[in-house]
Amino acid sequence: MSHDPNGHDRGPRPLESSLDAVSRSLGMSDSMGLGRLFARWNEIVGPAMAPHVQPIRVDRDALVVSVDHPAWATQVRHLGDDLLDRVSEEAGVPRPLRLEVRIRR
Repeated sequence: MSHDPNGHDRGPRPLESSLDAVSRSLGMSDSMGLGRLFARWNEIVGPAMAPHVQPIRVDRDALVVSVDHPAWATQVRHLGDDLLDRVSEEAGVPRPLRLEVRIRR
């Protein structure tokens, strides 16, 4: 729900405008870049890596990914700047400054 400056409820807001507001706060022009990242993940990392490496979040500071095995963490870290460049190019988002890899348990 949306509130005016006096704290009054203005009713529901369209999901797209809410997603756009969140995306702008992350440094993206709109929510489409975020959607493209997740929709094109298979093309960005390739079909061999995609089942093992999943994006968790992206903002202007970091791309955070989750991997299912330490060997994939090593592979993703090795890709580093190349992966960040591809994310920016393919998803149309600002290039994250760093890559953060988390291993799923």
